[in-house]
Amino acid sequence: MVRLIRMKDKMRRGAKKGLYIGAPALLLATLLAGCATPPPVSDTADYQAYEQQNDPLEPTNRVFYNVNDKIDRYAFKPLAQGYVDITTQPIRNHVGNFVTNIGEPARLLNFMASGKPRDAGTSLVRFLINSTVGIGGIFDPATALGYPETDTDFGLTLAEWGVPAGPYLYLPIFGPSGARDVLNLPVEFFATPMEAAPASAALSDFGYAETGVHLVNTRAEYIQPIDQIQATALDPYATFRSLYRQSLDSQLQQIDKADTPTPPDWVMRPAQ
Repeated sequence: MVRLIRMKDKMRRGAKKGLYIGAPALLLATLLAGCATPPPVSDTADYQAYEQQNDPLEPTNRVFYNVNDKIDRYAFKPLAQGYVDITTQPIRNHVGNFVTNIGEPARLLNFMASGKPRDAGTSLVRFLINSTVGIGGIFDPATALGYPETDTDFGLTLAEWGVPAGPYLYLPIFGPSGARDVLNLPVEFFATPMEAAPASAALSDFGYAETGVHLVNTRAEYIQPIDQIQATALDPYATFRSLYRQSLDSQLQQIDKADTPTPPDWVMRPAQ
């Protein structure tokens, strides 16, 4: 669940970074203990459905989904609803702009690593414009100037390199993921402006505050969609699994589309 609202800074400077980097591998080993039994190959329809779902850890994943759902139901959602009650939509938009701007350097690095120079240039221009004219990213003048956001992360970079998605995972606290995308967790920890700056108590406090506000602000954005899925879907777990994969496919298509070289509007084109 929380993965759907793009939880970024799960641990800050006070954590032991070595343990954090090794956590995905340890978690993956734990998950492997709860594999689903595949149907016999002779049962063609069921076996094809099993292969298409690519969710061999479904029993364990569903346990974590239920745990996360309760955490969300009794903690994140009430906080998000209270946040909506005391804020306005423009305020929440400004908070979202600010958090997005903090993530632009990481997007720049990922676009460079995946060989997307046009997307990388857009991220750089967005960060420069929104950090200055946009008053630290509170406003988003870059989009109005023709530099809209294109989202990415290290998992999508690996996808561009041809790394397969691997089996579906539903992680405790973090939510939907995959064997490939789980590698994004330690990368996101380091690829922030706060990690590049000298350590200080004030910076640590800012990191905690930014993470908390980001979580609550983004969860507030998804109150109605998540409520609707949980109220109408016959199997919310399967619906969230499908939406997660569709989101990844859509992001990859958007990255490729944004990075397609096209002449600017002001370039004179020859008459047909």
